Amino acid sequence: IAIVTGATSGLGLCCARDLAAHGAHVVMAVRNVAKAEHIAPALRGTHPAATVSTAQLDLSRLASVREFAARMADMHPRIDLLLNNAGLGMQPRRIVTADGFEQQWGVNFLGHFALTALLLPRLLAAAAPRVVSVASNAHKRAHIHWDDPNFTRRYSGTAAYGQSKLACLMFAFE
Repeated sequence: IAIVTGATSGLGLCCARDLAAHGAHVVMAVRNVAKAEHIAPALRGTHPAATVSTAQLDLSRLASVREFAARMADMHPRIDLLLNNAGLGMQPRRIVTADGFEQQWGVNFLGHFALTALLLPRLLAAAAPRVVSVASNAHKRAHIHWDDPNFTRRYSGTAAYGQSKLACLMFAFE
């Protein structure tokens, strides 16, 4: 069982395709379920044993993260792989999530942090569970703005993006 966030394009789609080709049951955890359902048949065709399902997940809404995690817990006694891939990059203006977080901080880091924590019991039920957090070289010139992680005083899309990716790496190492 492999859950891939942001599985409708880019790295997420490539990983979902490769996991399906190796016979994994892939859960495409996405905002746009219609787009995922259009893509899923091609992924199913990559390997005779592959199964692919789609599920709604909006990482910008913690309520959606909780709902998704509860559905996955009901459906799967174990999860072998969680690929925290979905993300936003260098937003030109400050936007906040439904929960009031700067959008890149909320989606790239906090949403995945909450998702991982909520799925942890199912991950620990697997024989060799893995959590992969996608980051970026932007972390190299970033730092965590502990006094203002939501960039309420002075917004920089590049700095907010770098901070979110640095936080993903810090979380992965811990």
